[in-house]
Amino acid sequence: MSERLRGVVGQLAIRPGDRVLEIGCGQGVAATLVCELLSTGTLTAIDRSTRMIEAATRRNASYVASGKAEFLIASLEDMNLGDRRFDLVFAVRVGLFHRDPGRANALLEPWLAPGARVLSFFDIPV
Repeated sequence: MSERLRGVVGQLAIRPGDRVLEIGCGQGVAATLVCELLSTGTLTAIDRSTRMIEAATRRNASYVASGKAEFLIASLEDMNLGDRRFDLVFAVRVGLFHRDPGRANALLEPWLAPGARVLSFFDIPV
């Protein structure tokens, strides 16, 4: 398990009932760590790569089966999440949050619950 991602998830201050949205979930490693902290909350994770969503879904099959997690093929620019709202949105190494945080945050606006927290992490791979 990635210590870097464990550190990121530790900084999210996840509450057990949070509705969490992860942008760019990759293989679902952070998603696993998030789901371990949720009791009544849920995780929705998106990635534009079909391969990554398939891998994340496999890795988190028990959370998907229980309804705690879902993994969707989408990008931030084209996601359609209906009337869902999220208490916490996070992204790790998603370029748009680094290059144009104002645009990234504007794209998230429709999906944010009142008082929602948005956190992005961008570090250089070691």
